[in-house]
Amino acid sequence: MDQRPIGVFDSGIGGLTVLHALMERLPQESFVYLGDTARVPYGTKGVATIRSFALQAARYLEARGVKRLVIACNTASSHAIELLERECKVPVEGVVVPGVEAALRVTQGHVGVIGTPATIASDRYGELLRAQRPELIIDNQHCPLFVPLAEEGWVDDAIALSVAERYLSPLRRKGVDTLILGCTHYPLLKGVIAKVMGPEVSLVDSALVLADSVARDLEATDALSAGPGGFELVVSDMPQRFAEISRRFLDAVVPEVHLVDLDLEHAREQELEARREDPAGKETP
Repeated sequence: MDQRPIGVFDSGIGGLTVLHALMERLPQESFVYLGDTARVPYGTKGVATIRSFALQAARYLEARGVKRLVIACNTASSHAIELLERECKVPVEGVVVPGVEAALRVTQGHVGVIGTPATIASDRYGELLRAQRPELIIDNQHCPLFVPLAEEGWVDDAIALSVAERYLSPLRRKGVDTLILGCTHYPLLKGVIAKVMGPEVSLVDSALVLADSVARDLEATDALSAGPGGFELVVSDMPQRFAEISRRFLDAVVPEVHLVDLDLEHAREQELEARREDPAGKETP
């Protein structure tokens, strides 16, 4: 048994759908969730910036003593998971691979992927899908307005339905049979997405499939906790606003949300690393 917490990070709020799924699947586990709300969204930033931010978040959670690192962000999973797998001392899991595996199990040959502009531009889902089944037809669509709708709680009204119709009707007309929800905000809009796409289209919820994947990994490595479970929320900005929104995402009583300066934590880590490499304080030749 391993009583250490599981670290979960996202650029902001959306990864709370992953945290919720993890808590439902693994109620005996404790979690530390980091939302990088000072620098949200990752989905509109360049690759180098995304990787730098993701590494800082991972370093913070490792310093908190987590036993697993879960990237609850499709953008960071698409662009930074290989970097984190190399740099982190604990196992790392992202949302993309479990989503691909789930889609491959149900698709009849035509997969749609929706996500942020950065996730869609990376074509990470497409690369992994084609690597397994080159004959697949894959269509992508970025849906940036889904994120503010989810955070405002406008997920099942006429506005949400209208936006979903605008984004998704081209995919429906093309005949996709499976749709990957490639952003962790999107499960909150699953109702309107399903209404637009129709009952014949299978929806792949990245939060649910990632939670199942983490649970299988913990069971296989004898790393489950004996409990009791719980969670802590940490953000890099706007803790009060985060607490208000997180109640809707988690459907639970939310404890105090703590604030952390990731830039300061990164600077401290670099200073400690320099001291370890040169404990006498001498100049490195």
